[in-house]
Amino acid sequence: MSKQRRAARFLALGISAALLGTAFAGASATADPPGEYLVFYLPGQRDDAARAVAASGGAVTGEEPRLGYLLATTAAPARVGASPAVAAVARDRKIGATTRARWDGDPPPATAKQPPAVTKAAGEPLASRQWDMRMIGATPTGSYAKQRGSHQVLVGVIDTGIDGKHPDIAPNFNRKLSRNFVIDRPKDPNGKTFDGPCEYKGCKDPADVDDDGHGTHVASTIGSPLNGVGIGGVAPGVSLVNLRAGHDAGFFFLKPTMDALTYAGDKGIDVVNMSFYVDPWMFNCAANPQDSPAEQQEQRGILEGMKRAIAYARAHGVTLVSAIGNSALDLGKITVDGTSPDYPIGAERERKVDNSCLNVPAELDGVISVTAVGPSGRKAIYSDYGVEQADVAAPGGDLADPVTKLKGVAREILAAAPTKALRAQELIDKRGRPMTSSVIKSCAGGKCAYYQYLEGTSMAAPHATGVVALLIARFGKPGKGGLQLNPSTAERLLYSTASAKPCPTPRAYRYSAKNVQVCEGTAAKNGFFGHGVVNAFRAVTLPKDA
Repeated sequence: MSKQRRAARFLALGISAALLGTAFAGASATADPPGEYLVFYLPGQRDDAARAVAASGGAVTGEEPRLGYLLATTAAPARVGASPAVAAVARDRKIGATTRARWDGDPPPATAKQPPAVTKAAGEPLASRQWDMRMIGATPTGSYAKQRGSHQVLVGVIDTGIDGKHPDIAPNFNRKLSRNFVIDRPKDPNGKTFDGPCEYKGCKDPADVDDDGHGTHVASTIGSPLNGVGIGGVAPGVSLVNLRAGHDAGFFFLKPTMDALTYAGDKGIDVVNMSFYVDPWMFNCAANPQDSPAEQQEQRGILEGMKRAIAYARAHGVTLVSAIGNSALDLGKITVDGTSPDYPIGAERERKVDNSCLNVPAELDGVISVTAVGPSGRKAIYSDYGVEQADVAAPGGDLADPVTKLKGVAREILAAAPTKALRAQELIDKRGRPMTSSVIKSCAGGKCAYYQYLEGTSMAAPHATGVVALLIARFGKPGKGGLQLNPSTAERLLYSTASAKPCPTPRAYRYSAKNVQVCEGTAAKNGFFGHGVVNAFRAVTLPKDA
């Protein structure tokens, strides 16, 4: 979701029928405007797919054999998709959605007044504000004393970027492996401001820049070092790799996301965090009668492409962790999608959907989906859930949480924030003073840095990713990139070390008179908490023969 809309709602969606063009009535129709497409061919059918492109009047401009697709220009994508050699076709969106608001709920009210001072706890200067780390046992007397991770463990953050120069990121930032897979676009097709003016040559930000702040917050939660500055992450000794697939505006489209996953597999990345869904559809339906044929084709392409990219990364040793989403929905019982398509800006419409429509990547096989809990331990009010979809839970913050023990500490998650992004969002003034209680300035050892309170499943997922990184440091074997651990093993160990948490009683949990969410499943696996709340201390103290 774009910065302009970050406080407007929890989730956004997709792509407009106007942008896709008039729907095809049949395989021979040619009503769509010329465009660039990803043509996913069936095994052994590359040449036949290329011939289908040529027969449509188009041309093959490139290819990606690792995932089995062609890059092509054509004015007749439906005709190409009708070929028996083609599995799916998707438009190659050059503009790639998450920001804090989309995955992370509404921000706290802006105020120049800082929260009451809190007593400094053992550890990092702001450790007393990290109720989340205490919840999962990531403390100086907990997991930090046993295992902090290793620089041989490579953690990929597929997000809006990482501020690699932030004092609480830089010691663990792997600049050599970090990449940016997107090119900024100033405006959307309707002329509305999108990323805004280009700041670097070729409109491509360096791999250590995050103009949004979301990716930096995620990376900090995973692996901010224990360096006497600010906070500590779940795994403060790992290497953080920026795999940027999201734009300044917070949108993620198919090809950059696939590129990031493929790169992760090739470079020996051990685990990736994905706190986003792939635009432009929140729920991708293969054959929804309420969508035009062109829109159905678009969604089939996203499903096919992401399934291939996820399978490729996992087959190459990458454990995949995803935020589940922030719409307070039971994903197994969805009926309406009112926020798709979300691009161009303002193209959303309401449509009926069902359980066959998937949120990507959270609902794909091979992905660990994470729900969020607040400081009291209850499922956060905004967090999506579902007995089929929820794998684990983790601290994500919850402004509505009824906890009463956090005197002077916000109910959200505190982590690093880029100075430039805070200034652009008018959260600090020209002199660098915080203009809201959600931003903290911390100085230690002659270094000053900013931190921000955010909430959402975007904030929950990196806690799980950090615990996976600790498990890889403990159980991994030497391999490509440093240490490696089979994703199936990492997943099993994550689940076995989570703290099981049963459904609330009654199962129909009443957040308010008009907000009742029903938890299904057992204490061992349920729709609110999955296999339980991730636990860093249990992960690092698990016997070696587990």
